[in-house]
Amino acid sequence: MFKAGWTGAAGGYWSAECPAPVTSRMPYFAKLLLFIFCLVLLVESRKHRRRRWTSQLEVQRASHIYKKNHDVTKTWKGKTEQLLRVDDHDFTMRPAFGGPAIPVGVDVQVESLDSISEVDMDFTMTLYLRHYWKDERLSFPSTTNKSMTFDGRLVKKIWVPDVFFVHSKRSFIHDTTTDNIMLRVFPDGHVLYSMRITVTAMCNMDFSRFPLDSQTCSLELESYAYTDEDLMLYWKNGNESLKTDEKISLSQFLIQKFHTTSRLAFYSSTGWYNRLYINFTLRRHIFFFLLQTYFPATLMVMLSWVSFWIDRRAVPARVSLGITTVLTMSTIITGVNASMPRVSYIKAVDIYLWVSFVFVFLSVLEYAAVNYLTTVQERKERKLRERFPCTCGIPHAKTMMLDGNYSESDANSLAGYTRNQMVPEEEKQEKMVVHLTMSNESNSSRKRGLKGHVGLRIIQNTHAIDKYSRLIFPGTYIFFNLIYWSVFS
Repeated sequence: MFKAGWTGAAGGYWSAECPAPVTSRMPYFAKLLLFIFCLVLLVESRKHRRRRWTSQLEVQRASHIYKKNHDVTKTWKGKTEQLLRVDDHDFTMRPAFGGPAIPVGVDVQVESLDSISEVDMDFTMTLYLRHYWKDERLSFPSTTNKSMTFDGRLVKKIWVPDVFFVHSKRSFIHDTTTDNIMLRVFPDGHVLYSMRITVTAMCNMDFSRFPLDSQTCSLELESYAYTDEDLMLYWKNGNESLKTDEKISLSQFLIQKFHTTSRLAFYSSTGWYNRLYINFTLRRHIFFFLLQTYFPATLMVMLSWVSFWIDRRAVPARVSLGITTVLTMSTIITGVNASMPRVSYIKAVDIYLWVSFVFVFLSVLEYAAVNYLTTVQERKERKLRERFPCTCGIPHAKTMMLDGNYSESDANSLAGYTRNQMVPEEEKQEKMVVHLTMSNESNSSRKRGLKGHVGLRIIQNTHAIDKYSRLIFPGTYIFFNLIYWSVFS
């Protein structure tokens, strides 16, 4: 007889028997089918037993892992406050109250320097502020010596340093998606308290060299309530306590360096306090101001010089050019001062702009002088023509052209120069015209008149003012630029 069996789900053994009398009366083909059927039953029973053994092994492994990585909170029958024995102590008082000052180490990681405002004289910075101290009241037993990390909900129930930012205007702790506060407690009572803060603080800036200036700003940290007798605030790792992101950059400034300092601050009513400083130096980029201020001002000054080459009789052209350059310089000065604080001292950019404005204004005054002297010259020439309308009836009438310098020998050489030999009208405007009328009968008296009472009419050469201005104005402005950039750069 052939038997086949397997263990059931309830633990019993089920068997299948093929009786011998039945098999002996079956034909050969039916015996073969019965044998195959019994063989299949035997294989399936063994597979079921193997599957059950594998599942039991997996359950044992899972239970072993669970025991190895068990939840620490389940070993304590209570809340986190009970785990740290928060209710057993008065955390309104500092650690070691009544004893020596508790040391609190500080380190800072600057995430970004968001903005610098010259008008408000402040800066905005985002940073990670971390505090380190030891509070034995928070110590807890641990076999692995591992720390426990908590969020900001536990901070309100324990003592933390009351550090604030001196001279801050606005500050806040980031709260997206939750309050960016981390509290890490070690078994021996050491505490790490970290938070992410954005603060806007005051920066005393000196604009006497603006925009060729460098500014040094400071972010100051200090305990609000505890003096140096209760809390000793210090940089945890010296200058290494300040870390900065390499990607920090500003559009108008180049960040030269960050460094830390510390000193004591005294208040007459409360005493001495430890104060920590985060100092950073900024150097302003000059290229923006070259394009927006210095180049336009220089071009306006150069444009005002064009009037020196325009004919002095073209009054509308020279006047309109002078007024345009003056108004443009006024607009540039107004635009620069609108983006700056109203300081009571002179800035470097004010010196350049106002000197440029003076050069433009002087070019307008130069044409006013030329126009006035030209009018005086024409009036005197008109009077000379009215006084000597014609020399036709005067024997041996003589005239002479002098270029500003004349002597008695020049006056003696008048013989042979008649009015028909005078220079054209164009040359007359650039020379001094001297009309002398004399007769052969009074030749000796004429010589005496040249020394004292001769009727000479000298009209100065006004066109020479434009000629000298073409050299004096550019030369003086170039000299000013050399001095300016050598002093302020």
